[in-house]
Amino acid sequence: MEITELAPPDARRLLPLLHQVHALHVEALPNMYPAFTDDDAVAQFLTGWLSQDGVTALIAGPHDAPLGYLVYAVETRAPSVMRAGETVGMVHHISVDAAHRRRGIAKALFAEARARLAARDVTTLATTYAAFNAASAALMASEGLVPTTIYARTV
Repeated sequence: MEITELAPPDARRLLPLLHQVHALHVEALPNMYPAFTDDDAVAQFLTGWLSQDGVTALIAGPHDAPLGYLVYAVETRAPSVMRAGETVGMVHHISVDAAHRRRGIAKALFAEARARLAARDVTTLATTYAAFNAASAALMASEGLVPTTIYARTV
């Protein structure tokens, strides 16, 4: 599986996959996650986000029609009297096309992200995922990520 980096000006290519994963959020928590109504605005948001220092989008498969993507950022957290400082690779988004799931695409994306992070001496991987998304929870567990903090809110 070919994994490549997506340049920020090509962010629009993520929209079909982002629509799939966002639809799960909209269905589960419509008051928190509004449905997308303007692809241009979403593409503009993605382009700006991916242009930020330390934010990287990886895509799996053909560049013009990715089968999956993973967005991560290198985040440095300063130490305090309450907690040790750390630099983590924060996985912000992952999505694999529904027709191509369970074929190792997410694993390949994680492997590439880990390799790129290790080349920067970042060995800790972190993420957040929605409590209702059992598939995401299972993927994160299979990648060795264990919940360390539970974020709860009224919905």
